[in-house]
Amino acid sequence: MADQEVLDPAAPPALHLLSAFLATEPGESILSLARACGGGSLTETVQRFVWDHLLKTADGNGCAPYMKKFLKKLIMEIESNHGNVLDELYEQYASYMTSLKEDNIVKENARVCKCLSFLFPSGCSELQSCARPRKVIVPLQCSLNMLEGDTGCSIWPSSLFLSELILSFPDIFSEKSCFEVGSGVGLVGICLAHVKASKVILSDGDLSTLANMKLNLEMNQLNTETTLSETTSENPRVVKCIHLPWESVSESELQDYMPDIILGADVIYDPSCLPHLVRVLAILLKMKSSFTKKSEEGCENPSNHIKANGVSQGKDPHLNGLDRSNSYANSVISSTGPMAYVATVIRNIDTFNYFLELANQADLTVADLTGVMRPLDLLPYMHSYDRSTIRLFSLSCK
Repeated sequence: MADQEVLDPAAPPALHLLSAFLATEPGESILSLARACGGGSLTETVQRFVWDHLLKTADGNGCAPYMKKFLKKLIMEIESNHGNVLDELYEQYASYMTSLKEDNIVKENARVCKCLSFLFPSGCSELQSCARPRKVIVPLQCSLNMLEGDTGCSIWPSSLFLSELILSFPDIFSEKSCFEVGSGVGLVGICLAHVKASKVILSDGDLSTLANMKLNLEMNQLNTETTLSETTSENPRVVKCIHLPWESVSESELQDYMPDIILGADVIYDPSCLPHLVRVLAILLKMKSSFTKKSEEGCENPSNHIKANGVSQGKDPHLNGLDRSNSYANSVISSTGPMAYVATVIRNIDTFNYFLELANQADLTVADLTGVMRPLDLLPYMHSYDRSTIRLFSLSCK
């Protein structure tokens, strides 16, 4: 790329660089994307783009420590390659040096504002969720520290996967009542509202996580309710948020919801919580099932639903009691009964097999949809997100 060319922030590779920076991707990932913009090096044109579109526009959004660390890496790489650093970059770094103290960085970075950009590829204009100019931007306040009790305010990989899934297959979720367990930062709910789910109910067992979730919904121009009302279903811009401790919620408390679709992202991790999780899922699925007439014939062709990326086989670990056939998974997708979709990274196979055992005891069928429902790659710039580690499962009543 000639150095005199201007980088277009609305098109790759500059769009990917800008999107990664707004999502506070690791510094090495940002530098890699910056090099791609400069044909392999951090040219003056790239530096000018970084200054004009990254540092100047993001300044003051609470990510100053992040920008300081990135700027330090950027300057060091340019200098190590004997390049010329823009004066503005030196001046900005000097400003950070005087305004930020190293011992405050961790504290200041406890909560940051990330801005996730879901970028739709060309040719997806038939998708209801495909916005103009082919991107959906979601600002989120979240934690960079997944440890020390702040897990509910972190963005977990499976929530990214479910969000891509919802935006890739909007017809599955549009005009459906959707209930998420363990909603965390609220990303999945925001995407459900975008594809016009008829009702969106988000839940979490931690009150501080719930408060942060409500803030994120408001940042995305969504109103929140804490009590069930008619407006929740009538107004797609209203999302219901409830405090839902799995271990203590009663069946009567769940009777008001009866969702069409239940979702969960990275909720299968703690063996001690799994009996309570499966109990909640079984109650929600069975209550709706008792009001739904199941049809064994006359289902829609499931290929009508699978438009995003075709069918692809996934690699299966040794899982017990799991139906992994494409024909069964396709019938699950076309089912008229209530359905749960759970995306997870299987970190411990024994824990997951325990979940399968509990589901079987609760008369729930678990199907592997990983190779059938493959979402579009809407986060191509997010190098920290490894989609290949994520599995998608459905749960339904036997």
